[in-house]
Amino acid sequence: MKSKNYHEDLSHIRSMMERSSRFISLSGLSGVVAGLAAVIGAGYVYFVFQREGIDYFDGKRNIFGPALVKELVLIGVVILMVAVFSGYILTANKSRKKGLKIWDATTKRLLITFAVPLVTGGFFCLGLLYHHLFVFIAPATLIFYGLALVSAERYTLTDVKYLGYCQIVLGLISLFFPGWGLIFWTVGFGVLHIVYGLIMHRKYK
Repeated sequence: MKSKNYHEDLSHIRSMMERSSRFISLSGLSGVVAGLAAVIGAGYVYFVFQREGIDYFDGKRNIFGPALVKELVLIGVVILMVAVFSGYILTANKSRKKGLKIWDATTKRLLITFAVPLVTGGFFCLGLLYHHLFVFIAPATLIFYGLALVSAERYTLTDVKYLGYCQIVLGLISLFFPGWGLIFWTVGFGVLHIVYGLIMHRKYK
């Protein structure tokens, strides 16, 4: 009986430590929504290329005008806003159900750790945009996003790092297939997010 109580106490202590050191309310459904937004956004981008008479898969020979670049950036911002807003709503709802705070010291550390490689990658992509090196933007976003996930893993669900590794590998591979960046981007931000989100929802619901 004492042994049983001892193990129960240890389990309770481990649970308390996990709650205090990691943000465990991350919603798997938020990954699904983000993935769907990315797939829809990528489909719309391809439609825009078709409308402009651009063969995206022609790779390095593509030239984007200022108006098209602005439209593509706007599409990217919309996708990001949908992903962030839905992620916040779904995660906040999950936190309330678990009786956990969504904003505490752990959340702050998580956001800072996640933001450093992400913001760095954002400025790097702006540099690529400025120099008209459009073909490397999709690989760069995948690589820096993957690095951000791997970095943030220490403050949230361990499974996040595996998604990060997949994003990094996809980004590195896409560097060698310049005409297929949109496909790799769709797989990374769309398909992988949906698969990861469904797995996490089932595992941590």
